[in-house]
Amino acid sequence: MGISFHCEHCGRKIEAPDTAGGKWGKCPACHNKVYVPAGKTAQSDDELRLAPLDTDDEVKKRKMLAEEARLRQAILEETNVPEEGSVPKNQSPPPSKPNTLSDAELTTCIISYLRQMADGDLDQAQETARSIIPSGQNAVRILERIALSEIPEPEIADIPQQVLSGLIKNLRSRLR
Repeated sequence: MGISFHCEHCGRKIEAPDTAGGKWGKCPACHNKVYVPAGKTAQSDDELRLAPLDTDDEVKKRKMLAEEARLRQAILEETNVPEEGSVPKNQSPPPSKPNTLSDAELTTCIISYLRQMADGDLDQAQETARSIIPSGQNAVRILERIALSEIPEPEIADIPQQVLSGLIKNLRSRLR
């Protein structure tokens, strides 16, 4: 005969097979996860058949939460990067290099820096930043172009926009 019950989210009446009693399903009206009670209740004309539960949604949610945690950790690690002017006590500052990078080379270095920061490769990113910083305003101009671009460079296209904006802002503050 089937099990009749009301969705606890939208209130619509749902008709489920007897075998679904005591299990979870998805409301066909509002698509929220619902518990199918064991037992039978009164029938009505506005009944809906129980839609199958989409297990892919749960997998997607877990993956998104893991990605969010990874990005959050990367951003936290980014904030722990030493300032450009600070040098460890037992280490001498790197020799200053003349600004000899072309726009294409500078763009490549900036994109490499952004990728390294997003991947959490902080030591390598610090080294790349040392080659970018002498370029000053030229590097700022390239960063602004990257920030305003609607289609990001392919190497950094998978970095979420908010994270990319934060990385650009961080590097830009180091250039001024």
